[in-house]
Parts: sequence; structure tokens; C-alpha cells
Amino acid sequence: MQEQNTFKPCDLVIYGALGDLSTRKLIASLYRLEKSCLIENDTQITGVDLFEKTNAEFIEIALQSLQDFLNEPIETAIWEKLSARLAYVQIDLTKQEQYQKLKSVVDSKKRDLINYFSVAPFLFKHICQGLDQSGILTKSSKVVVEKPLGHDLKSSQEINDAFAEVFNEDQIYRIDHYLGKETVLNLLALRFANSIFTSNWDHNTIDSIQITVSEEVGIEGRWGYFDHTGQLRDMLQNHLLQILTFIAMEPPVNLEAKSIRREKVKVLEALRPITASNVAEKTVRGQYTAGFLNGASVPGYLEEEGANTNSSTESFAAVRVDIDNWRWADVPFYLRTGKRMQSKRTEIVINFKQLPHNIFKDSFQNLPANKLIIHLQQQEGVEVQMLNKVPSIDGNIRLQKT
Repeated sequence: MQEQNTFKPCDLVIYGALGDLSTRKLIASLYRLEKSCLIENDTQITGVDLFEKTNAEFIEIALQSLQDFLNEPIETAIWEKLSARLAYVQIDLTKQEQYQKLKSVVDSKKRDLINYFSVAPFLFKHICQGLDQSGILTKSSKVVVEKPLGHDLKSSQEINDAFAEVFNEDQIYRIDHYLGKETVLNLLALRFANSIFTSNWDHNTIDSIQITVSEEVGIEGRWGYFDHTGQLRDMLQNHLLQILTFIAMEPPVNLEAKSIRREKVKVLEALRPITASNVAEKTVRGQYTAGFLNGASVPGYLEEEGANTNSSTESFAAVRVDIDNWRWADVPFYLRTGKRMQSKRTEIVINFKQLPHNIFKDSFQNLPANKLIIHLQQQEGVEVQMLNKVPSIDGNIRLQKT
């Protein structure tokens, strides 16, 4: 978690460089890093994918992705500096002998090699084996991988075993981009730097906690990926669980990554299992249907292009989570996420307990409890819902929500 102020030249290789994650997210992120002067001058960026492309064609694709997804004007000087770093290598990632092509553009003896896996999980093992056989890996080489890490426990274990055969654990970076959001990181400061929350953050004062990630969009042409994955695997078991651990963890001894990770793991270990006998009571799954969004007609999940009309894959999922420890006994956590929802938002709602007695019945028969709302998206910020007196000169005390 501590700030790193030194930058070394590296060879960044993006596997699946023509895919959705790369063109929508990674290229734009690299542009912003370039704009912030956070890429060392000698760093090279190589895209790898199955399709035959020249360097010039790859650069043109990268420019188009910025025009589509950057959401800010492209500065010519920044783009020229970034594009000068770009190269492309065509590789069938399932064929080990083709990884020799990387040697012509990657100098792992001179620069650290960072391998970013922007591909489907079934290719992870192939890439690990291909890199190992090619001889371009060194002790300073690293691998970066984002969810999903497999389809189930067995496939996840197989992926981790494939990494372990080639890389040491300190060379493997399993990332969740949600953890980079400023307001997510601010949860540490909010919880552990403010006594008003530190001393009121347990089952004695909190009634329930809701974590919501809703999206307006549908699957956006990603039927092949999404129908195989579903909203539970795509969002809930990674992004929402990561947020849950920040909310529920005990104070770490310091801000070192190992200390924070240790406390987060304790939360995960304390989760009450969801079993076959209670899954219907604890979870909800659903699919969006046809309707209107911002005045425009939109198809249902089973009507999307390329859809399997018999699919039971969920586009909405909600789970009640219970944490069996002293701090969170009898405090339910409600996690929900879905596509084609009313609005795009990510928020945490801390519902505090109601007061045991109400002396303001002229205003509220049931006195509303306080809420702490942490907005992660779209508008980032923290909101406290409280009750205050309505200004008046009649001597009466009437309450209003603020």
C-alpha cells in the first residue's frame, strides 16, 4: 500500500491485446499513465494476440480504442509518445514454439518483463508453459492476472498450480481494479482514522450493511464470455467480496500490503457457508428482460445477439452474507449486483440501529435510523443521513431528514 516513487524500464506484454479488456480499459489506462509521466522512458509495450496485424495496424486499433473509451481529449504529444512504445506480435497462445517470436521484441535481460494476461482463464496455463519453454523469463519477471481465476474451485486451483510451476509467489500479481478506486482506498482512512466510526463499527451500533453494484448496460456483445461466467462470478465473488473485506476487517497493525491482506483473509475465513439447504433463502438470481433505457428500446438477456434462449445464466445476483465473529454477530451483509438496472452506481450503505425509544412521535411514529452512505460510483463521496429540527418560531420540535 505504500507509495512507490521509483520507476524502472520494463517490457510490458499484453496477451489478448485486441480483446475487450485491453481495448476498453488497458490502452486508456496506459495513456493516463503516460500523461502523468509514470512510464519510464525506455519502457516498451507489446501486444500479443491470435490475429495477423502489423505494428501500424495495432497502433491504429489502440488509437481507435482511445477515441471510443478515453472520455477525454487525446493530446497529440502524449499519444505520439505512447504510440512510439507499441509493437505487435502474432502468436497462437496454445502453441509453445510460437513464443520464440517474443524474443525479437522483448529484452528481458535489459528490462523487467511484465506479462499481463488479458485472456480467458483456459489460456493461462498455455501462456505459463510457453513463456517457460521460451527461456525469456528471469527472476525479475512478473505476471499480472485479473478475474476470473477459473470457473470453480478445481479450475482455480489448477490455474494457481500452473503459475506456481513457473513463477514464485512474489512474482504473481492477482489484481482487482476495484481496489484502485480512490473511495475504496479511502475506506481505510474512514474507518481507522476517525474515532466517530472506529468506536461505532460493530454489532452494537450497526443493524445491517448493503453493498450494491448496479449497471445500466447489458452484456454489450460479450455473450460468449458473459454467459459462461455470469454475474456471480463476474462481479460478486471478486469486486463485492473485496469491498466487503474492507468494510468488515479488523484494524491492521500497519498499512503494509501483507498486514491488510492478513486481516481481509480473516474476514473471508469467517463467512458462514451457503449450503444446498439454505441457498434458496440466502440468494436471488435473475435475468433482465426487454424494456426501455433512457427512452430507447433495449432487448432482454435472452434476446441479445448470439443468445442461447435456454440459458439460465444470471445477470442479477443478490446474496445475504453472515460473518461469524465477535464484531459482526447477527449483522447481515446484503450484496447485490446486476446489469440493465435503473442507474449505474456503486455504493455501500451502513444502516445503524434504531434508538430504543422515540420522543419525537409528532414527526415520526418510527424514528428513522441513521445511515452512512459511501458512494464509489458515479459521484464519489461520503454521505451521512441524520435527523435535524425543522427551523421554526412556534416552539415545536419537528424533525426532518438531512
